[in-house]
Amino acid sequence: MKTSLTNAQRLCFATAACGTALLLLVAAGLAADAARGAASRAAPACSAAGTQVWLGLGGGGGFAGGVGYPLEFSNVGHRTCTLYGYPGVSATRAGRQVGPAASRVGERHSAITLAPGATAHASLTIHDWGAVCGKPTTASGLKVYPPGQRTSKTIDLSVAVCAHRGVLGVGAVRAGVGIPGYISQ
Repeated sequence: MKTSLTNAQRLCFATAACGTALLLLVAAGLAADAARGAASRAAPACSAAGTQVWLGLGGGGGFAGGVGYPLEFSNVGHRTCTLYGYPGVSATRAGRQVGPAASRVGERHSAITLAPGATAHASLTIHDWGAVCGKPTTASGLKVYPPGQRTSKTIDLSVAVCAHRGVLGVGAVRAGVGIPGYISQ
């Protein structure tokens, strides 16, 4: 028995196939529009004024060759915002920078969204100055720029640094509050 399609049946199948393809294209376009809309509604970058910067409680976590601190960033504003990348950190004395700025540690980073009241952290390491320079300089604080900001915050911290060699390292901002002694890169 030979099965053959009539012209009307062929037309019906072709129309159905074209209709399905058209529906798939429309659905894909709507999905792309929704994704673009969501991206355009993403939270703006956290402002320096809306970001509190502080060292985690409990002091630094010591390790062979230095000490580590969780550098905390809290959203004290009224709107959700994002942090992305590395903070800028340098040691200061009497408002002036002492030694080189912190070098970046690690490579992977992503946007961190902070609701009002939420906190993120970056790892801050201060390497033993004895291995780098013979005579350290004592800094009285840290100047910290939240990622993407041009306004700094100052944290009081007495720390020995080298005038000409770097001893500070900073990691990318991560979600959650850092825990002294258990900072991961």
